[in-house]
Formats: sequence, structure tokens, C-alpha cells
Amino acid sequence: MRLFVALLPPAAAVEGLDAAVAPVRAGRPDLRWTGRDAWHITLAFLGEASETAPARLAPRLQRAAARHGPLPLAFAGAGAFPSAGRARVLWCGLHGNHRGLAGLAASVAAAARRAGAPPAGAGRTLRAHLTLARSRTPADVRGLVAALGGYEGPGWTADRIHLIHSCPGSQPPRPRYTTLGSWPLGASPPRPDGDRLDA
Repeated sequence: MRLFVALLPPAAAVEGLDAAVAPVRAGRPDLRWTGRDAWHITLAFLGEASETAPARLAPRLQRAAARHGPLPLAFAGAGAFPSAGRARVLWCGLHGNHRGLAGLAASVAAAARRAGAPPAGAGRTLRAHLTLARSRTPADVRGLVAALGGYEGPGWTADRIHLIHSCPGSQPPRPRYTTLGSWPLGASPPRPDGDRLDA
């Protein structure tokens, strides 16, 4: 099963970004636009993992989330990987607590490694973004980056992480996502049975 850990934006943030993207989306049918119902910010892509991985990951991800407080964020700007002139991915960027976001991603990656599901591309610097569209062949998206570059969405607070299973959809190449678990940021993990506070 293919797994990743992500932040999920709230409806207001999604609606604001979708309204900004809608006018340019229709003019580029050559791109594979992502559905707003699947929009997320990946913290760690774990790739293919065993069926038992979610159970091993859950307690470690819970502890990782508890070490970090909620993060103020906002969607803003646009860019492309590897470049706007020869893009494979068009993305929207983020404003907010980048240091906190990087720290959270590092904790999530460490938790996944300890659970036996190391992230793909371990050691890479986090470039937090939301993928708007993909292209099978290098595409010139400089016009789209310019059109969306000034976008600044409403602020929101990321308050939990999610373990998500990605599986092929009925209409390729769009995958279907299923959330397997969610853990609040900054929350103390539950104490084991028998571990009394007054003992």
C-alpha cells in the first residue's frame, strides 16, 4: 500500500485557492489538474509499505504530532518543478511558520523511519507546496506561474497530521485518498492503562 503523511487544508482555504485557479485551468487542458478534494501538503511520502505499516506508524506519528504546536499557514504564490519553462509540476506555495513546518516534517520522517517505513527521498529539504497540476512531458507554465504568483489566500491553522493511503482511482491517473489516521498537533498522547497520574 502506498502511504504518505500530510496536512489537509480547511474548506475556506481550498475554496479561495480553487476560485483563483479556475480561470486559468480551462485554458490548459494539456495539464493533469489535481482535484480540490485531494489537495494536501505532503510532510513525508512513505511510498510502498506493508499492510501492517499503519499500525506501526500510528503511535509514533501520534508522538511526533504531540511535540509540535499548531501552525499558522496560508496559500500564496506559485511555482513549478523543476522550472516554469520545463515543468512537470505546477504548485501553489505557502506563507507562514516555515521553520515549524520543517521541524514537523523532520519529526514525521524520523517517526516513519523508526516504524520501519522510511520516507522516499530521505534527507531532502522540505519544499512545502500544494500540487495544482502535473504534466507527463515538460510543459511551459510560465504564464500560469505569473497569473497565480500574486495569489494570497486566507490564513488558516494546521492543527493535525494525517496518514493517508493513496490507491489508483477508477479514472486514471487521479488516485483516490483514504485517511487512515489523524493526530492533533500539540496534544499529549494518552497514558497507557495502569499508568496513573497519582501513582
